Amino acid sequence: MSLICLGSTLFTCMSVHFVNSDPTRIIGQIVTGIGFLGAGIIFKSGNQIIGLTTAATVWCGAALGALVGLGMYHEAYVVTFLVLFINLVFKYLK
Repeated sequence: MSLICLGSTLFTCMSVHFVNSDPTRIIGQIVTGIGFLGAGIIFKSGNQIIGLTTAATVWCGAALGALVGLGMYHEAYVVTFLVLFINLVFKYLK
């Protein structure tokens, strides 16, 4: 998760600081690429589907990286707390 977040941060920072372009284009490609990777994490075993939470957490990690790359630190802190809260607390509600 940390490497996905770091990669998203680096790509977003590069698009903002080093390349004179629209950072939303890079962020759109991050969303598409991580969505593709997340689809590979989801498996169906009989009547049970596994990996949905992991795939969603990977996607949130990439979004966190984009927030940090854009300098939106307060939002990144809030979302980090929410992702951790959801993953830890909702595990017991299952």
